[in-house]
Amino acid sequence: MKYRLIHKTEYKYEEPVNNYHSLLCLTPRSLPKQLCQDFTIKVFPEPSEIVERLDFYGNITHYFSLHTSHKTLTVLTSGIVECLTETTGSPLTLSQVTCAEARERFLLDRSLKISLLEYTLPSPLVRWDQEIRDYAQDCFQDDRPLYECVEALSRKIFTEFDFVSDFTTIHTPIKEVLAAKKGVCQDFSHLAIACLRSFGFAARYVSGYLETLPPKGKTKLQGSDASHAWISVFVPDYGWCDFDPTNNVVPGERHITTAWGRDYSDVPPLKGIIFSYGKHTLKVEVDVIPLD
Repeated sequence: MKYRLIHKTEYKYEEPVNNYHSLLCLTPRSLPKQLCQDFTIKVFPEPSEIVERLDFYGNITHYFSLHTSHKTLTVLTSGIVECLTETTGSPLTLSQVTCAEARERFLLDRSLKISLLEYTLPSPLVRWDQEIRDYAQDCFQDDRPLYECVEALSRKIFTEFDFVSDFTTIHTPIKEVLAAKKGVCQDFSHLAIACLRSFGFAARYVSGYLETLPPKGKTKLQGSDASHAWISVFVPDYGWCDFDPTNNVVPGERHITTAWGRDYSDVPPLKGIIFSYGKHTLKVEVDVIPLD
């Protein structure tokens, strides 16, 4: 499946901004089953240059700065992404490596442990305690395949939590989300990662997009799509395997990967520093348009 991906971010400031520095993480990754083509970035007002960089995790980022007074900032990205994934992203043969075997390999294989260490430790937005571990305890048994256990955790979060878009911010603690049993995709991904790391497994945060489908008989509205988040878990003999606890699916061709890191703080779509005062408003519009 081939998609045209359009992401528009617009800030409106109450008072003029004279200096602004920003880092974008909006370029879809090129992967064995995902190809990013013709990606462009337009910024208004226009900066003197936009510098492309690779971050520590191999994600493509872009830096720019503005030194002219402005009260509106617009960042518009556009690209063509071809997803070669099958209808489902599940392995053809599901892994039978048990939780106990996976944990033992992490401990005994020094090079593997070093390469995965950052994905097993607490990170800025992912921390856990006994309560979080207890929540996932019934999903993880040492003699069960790790892959099946992660599926069980994803299904549990999907079943027991409500998607409520305005309930949390990105800084809402996982414990608060767990107590309220509601949140958004970032919250559910952070909770799943915390559970997995509490049992000693390597899990990372994946940001990207999900093509949404309009109700039957309805036309899809422009700007109605949104950024999405899911998780990836390292399974010995298979490598990184993706799971989407928000929708209880294994990501397939409708999921477009932009970046990954320890948690959201490593891969926000846009972050910046402004030199001004007063309030501002933010508007984001996303379109994931099938081209096939």
